[in-house]
Amino acid sequence: MSGPTRREMLLLGATAMLPVPVAAQEAPRRGGALTVHFATEQRILNPSLQASTGVYIVGGKIQEALLDLDAQGNPVGVLAESWESAPDGLTHTFRLRRGVTWHDGKPFTSADVQFTAMEMWKKILNYGTTLQQFLTEVQTPDPHTAVFKYEKPMPQGLLLRALPDLGYISPKHVFETGDIRQNPANTAPIGTGPFKFVQYERGQFIIADRNPNYWRDNMPYLDRVVWRVVSDRAAAAAQLESGQLLFSPYSSLAIADLQRLGRDPRFEATTRGNEGNVRTNTLEFNFRNPVLADIRVRKAIAHSLNVPFFIENFLGPFAKPGTGPIPSVSTDYYPTEPMPQYGYDVALANRLLDEAGQRRGAGGVRFSVRLLPAPWGEDIALWATFIQQSLQQVGIRVEIVRNDAAGFLRSVYNDWNFDLASGWHQYRSDPAVSTTVWYRSGSPRGAPWTNQWGWKDDRIDGIIDAAATEVDPVKRKALYADFVRAVQTELPLWMPIEQIFVSVFNRRVRNAGNNPRWASSTWHDTWLAS
Repeated sequence: MSGPTRREMLLLGATAMLPVPVAAQEAPRRGGALTVHFATEQRILNPSLQASTGVYIVGGKIQEALLDLDAQGNPVGVLAESWESAPDGLTHTFRLRRGVTWHDGKPFTSADVQFTAMEMWKKILNYGTTLQQFLTEVQTPDPHTAVFKYEKPMPQGLLLRALPDLGYISPKHVFETGDIRQNPANTAPIGTGPFKFVQYERGQFIIADRNPNYWRDNMPYLDRVVWRVVSDRAAAAAQLESGQLLFSPYSSLAIADLQRLGRDPRFEATTRGNEGNVRTNTLEFNFRNPVLADIRVRKAIAHSLNVPFFIENFLGPFAKPGTGPIPSVSTDYYPTEPMPQYGYDVALANRLLDEAGQRRGAGGVRFSVRLLPAPWGEDIALWATFIQQSLQQVGIRVEIVRNDAAGFLRSVYNDWNFDLASGWHQYRSDPAVSTTVWYRSGSPRGAPWTNQWGWKDDRIDGIIDAAATEVDPVKRKALYADFVRAVQTELPLWMPIEQIFVSVFNRRVRNAGNNPRWASSTWHDTWLAS
């Protein structure tokens, strides 16, 4: 009898990844250090300035947002205790938590919220600049009230869904003088969270200890969190097996190791706790290259890639074909009608390239491009190689240029030194939070995961802005259907693969994955069984 096929092995791995319930009435145990796999170092650790899972995995334990999500995915207060909105969407009032102090002992007040919103979210934060473009002021009638005023309507649902990721607060007294971007607290954060920053040794580790003055009574349970920098996936898997690491987030391990560890009774490999971080794999085009500015070339490239084959043979049950920038899990905004798609069709790809005037030359090569894959996960590296091999058959030569995280972000989003790029787009509950910013023009140069493609479409900008300010949910959904149809037609970038991150926990870790953005949240109630 022959052994199981690759597909069967993948399915076996997926079955093994089902969560195992923790015994009921288990009393939390105090103490211990949670050791975390930190696969990709960041330039900064301040989530008020950069929205990314690589920042949240550290900064989200030290700094806190106004809101987070509860186990059901609903907004729940953190630094804000309650909120109310005017019917016209122009005023949103937040009542702030009393008795909260920064790690340096200074009181947390509405002045911190006002400063962070106006100077960080609105001016610098990569997704915040678009989200908060119509924010005119934050009034502070007293130290525990912050009143957000908008010149155009801000739908309450959008704001509440955005703030768990785009609502982190920084201390005004630390950042109000000097260049915010260069402040030392960006890599040695000062927050209000359950853990206080202790030490960061580049290339080695980050340490944060229990905050003894945390506002949640008797929390956190852990004494320490240690993020160990391990860029080699095989080494990280070995450290999990040896007990040196207890948690690996955001699909940071090799796919084969995710499957293998998921079958090991010591571990749980699961998408649980990542439901709020659905991601799509991207293919981004630099319109400054006149060849790629031709829509026929972009469509030809898409038609050259056999996405179902790639998923079947490399990603298995961890992925499925994407249909556009809004993933299928978005029950509120996923389009109900079919949208333009780009199925595998080599003959059509060759015809489009010929029509664009890109005919084959010496050795059958039409033109050459440089592809920069983001260093976030194995699937991105595999996808880049697949793109390279697939485009070769239609006469496009691809040079893959691999960088570390800082080099990738600088080359693509600041220097614009790329032809093609690939990475992850993360969908965060509402298209206006982290999706439309990939398409809308006007983001400041250097802002990661924004439209830095040299592409602008006034009509699509108008649809994006109208949807972001529409308070009627039915009309908002219709506008987002128009948005998806337009960008799938123009194809300034392509999002052909949909995934949810996979986490690997040592089963000693308790209260893991208990909200939809757990790896990014505070871990105030996390504890370790003996």
